[in-house]
Amino acid sequence: MRGPLPRARHVPARLGVLGCNHHQRRYRRHPVRHRPTSGAPGRALQLPRVRPRPSDRAAAAQDGPGERRQLPRDALVRHVEASGAVESARLPPVVTAACEGQREAPIGDGVLDLLDSTLASETCEELFTPLAPHIRLALAGAEVVGNGSGSHHELRKLGTRVSLIQSATSKAGGVYLYANQKGCDGGRLYYDGCAMVVVNGQVVAQGAQFSVVDVEVVIATVDLDQVASYRGAISSLREQASASAPAPSSSFPSSSSSSSSSLSVSPPIVRIPSDIPICHPPSTSLTLATSRPIQIHYHCPEEEIALGPACWLWDYLRRSGASGFLLPLSGGADSSSVAAIVGSMCQLVAKAIAGGNEQVQRDAERITGLQLAAGAAEEEQKRHAALLADRILHTIYMGTENSSQATKSRARQLASEIGAWHVDMCIDTAVAAVVALFVAVTGLRPRYKLDGGTSAENLALQNIQARLRMVLAFLFAQLLPWVRGHRGRGVGGPVEKEKEGKVGSRDDQVQRAAEGAEAEGGEGGERILEGGEAIPEGGEAIPEGGEAIAEGGVLKRGKGRGGGSERRGGGGGFLLVLGSANVDEALRGYLTKYDCSSADINPIGGISKTDLRRFLRWAAVHLGFPSLADVEAAPPTAELEPIREDYVQLDEVDMGMTYEELSLYGRLRKVVRCGPVAMFQHLCHEWRERLTVAQVAEKVKAFFRFYSMNRHKMTTLTPAYHAENYSPEDNRFDLRQFLYNVRWPWQFQRIDALVEEHEAAAAAAEGAREAGGA
Repeated sequence: MRGPLPRARHVPARLGVLGCNHHQRRYRRHPVRHRPTSGAPGRALQLPRVRPRPSDRAAAAQDGPGERRQLPRDALVRHVEASGAVESARLPPVVTAACEGQREAPIGDGVLDLLDSTLASETCEELFTPLAPHIRLALAGAEVVGNGSGSHHELRKLGTRVSLIQSATSKAGGVYLYANQKGCDGGRLYYDGCAMVVVNGQVVAQGAQFSVVDVEVVIATVDLDQVASYRGAISSLREQASASAPAPSSSFPSSSSSSSSSLSVSPPIVRIPSDIPICHPPSTSLTLATSRPIQIHYHCPEEEIALGPACWLWDYLRRSGASGFLLPLSGGADSSSVAAIVGSMCQLVAKAIAGGNEQVQRDAERITGLQLAAGAAEEEQKRHAALLADRILHTIYMGTENSSQATKSRARQLASEIGAWHVDMCIDTAVAAVVALFVAVTGLRPRYKLDGGTSAENLALQNIQARLRMVLAFLFAQLLPWVRGHRGRGVGGPVEKEKEGKVGSRDDQVQRAAEGAEAEGGEGGERILEGGEAIPEGGEAIPEGGEAIAEGGVLKRGKGRGGGSERRGGGGGFLLVLGSANVDEALRGYLTKYDCSSADINPIGGISKTDLRRFLRWAAVHLGFPSLADVEAAPPTAELEPIREDYVQLDEVDMGMTYEELSLYGRLRKVVRCGPVAMFQHLCHEWRERLTVAQVAEKVKAFFRFYSMNRHKMTTLTPAYHAENYSPEDNRFDLRQFLYNVRWPWQFQRIDALVEEHEAAAAAAEGAREAGGA
């Protein structure tokens, strides 16, 4: 693969050609190749007449998804440039040509001594480490420290970042420039930006945490004299700075040697002198005001759920070349949460277009064909969001004889509020066909447990419904753009249409969309009605409206908020199928392998049910989808078993545990790293007011039994937005085995022994009390 290295050479060269003026200093991240083992992302400081000083990455992100196999490569980098070392790196010819003939640049761990200040940098995870470089840099006199970070989003994580940065500059003073990546990383992570400028522990500028806008510039004016004054007032800081080893000054290039261990005592920091000024001239001191401290803005967890996955979905949609999304909408909490998140995405896009962002406007027009004007007022933005939802979001309610009218009406109402294109249909004929096939082969008819069937029969009949919904979801995802007549443009243009009557696979369509193939024209297909009658292309137009109802096998248009859904020519495109299994159900294994949990992507797969319930209550008010309040109030049910007067299937009854308990199990297992015995001991204290020790033991054993039985389902789990640090998905975050001994013989025996010891001690204590009373 030849892609990354040429880019590593040409991108900095291009930036070098652009240059920077007297008051501009560039601090950027790009791959740095120095020695055969070095190829990790580095940081480059670019000054007007001094070329970059790449800084190696001393501490890679190893927490959470940082365990994603970065360590081997970064371990190679660490011993190349030990802390405190600066060497000379040969610049590629293309960079040399752009940098006025400069052939070498210093690389390593050093600071730039400018004419009127001192600049240094640390990288990403170094902010979180015990021996954080910013303290050593501050003691060495660095006034400005930059951090080009790649910190992924997790619910409630921003507060940790802010507290660390404020703590760093509160203890040692200084200006901290924090920049973070923003957007989908091409996988399960979303980087949530929120660039900041912090001075002496106070935030003076903050960028947006969630946005569909690609580029954001955060500007602040700071007074470096305040840094000197702040540091001078802290006697302990002055004492520690004086006790530090003298820092050698080095004219570029220079080198030094030290221990390769990042945990060893750090050697003196190499200083690279430069006569370039960074401050404004003194004459501006009365006219240029410094930035005042601001109150940091935090989103509540419900807002984070509404915004983070929405931005992730937008990035995925615009890069993949898809025409939109298809969501099996059951009317339950999980699928309704996904629908609301897509609705939030459409609102964010409409707001960005109204604000005049041309890139978002071009992406929206390419995907939907809609030309939405900038400058729209708030009410007009709501209408634009509904128009976008009509083109992007397709929802299907796939009911059976076990479904209720309540879930059907909730799904239809929510789709109408969002503006989605909605279909109601019954899949009983497909379920009956599969059962009939089984009966024809075996001569036996499976029955529900309510009708006298066994547990195996009961589960098999439920799984038929669940898996057929997955098959039908992908069928409709492939053909709905053809049914609606979408042009289905991809990244570079319309999706190539079927050639000579041959219909390519869905994967082929994805590939063609990604390649941006040109449309070849041709006639659209026919829509076959019940009884074989066909409506040819050019026949009766579908009335306006955002909702469609399948009755008798015919798609009919109803009225919805979307509007503007006229049939258009063409027949290409595809929809991404959205999954809606939450993190708790994945942990417990309360999902059918290859059912509607199997999809292209899942925006809530890393979010707990308890957080989703709170999100639904919040979104009913703040996103303008009031039916979500009814969804949240309804008891969770899969509706896969027959409804009787005395029986309604409920999720928590089926699972044998509540969602609150599941959320606690998940945190103890992953975050606290408890096995069965440690979890039992912890929960004996947590639940001592409401459960006996024996009851706690049974709950813990039941959880680990189901967890181990269903762990194999994580190997096929739909790629999901990472939002919780106790996510059980095993692709990159929870790298554990998927085959366990479900009996847990040693652990369960140990738990039983602890229960017996406790009960014996309790009985002895009770006997002693009775004897004393007598």
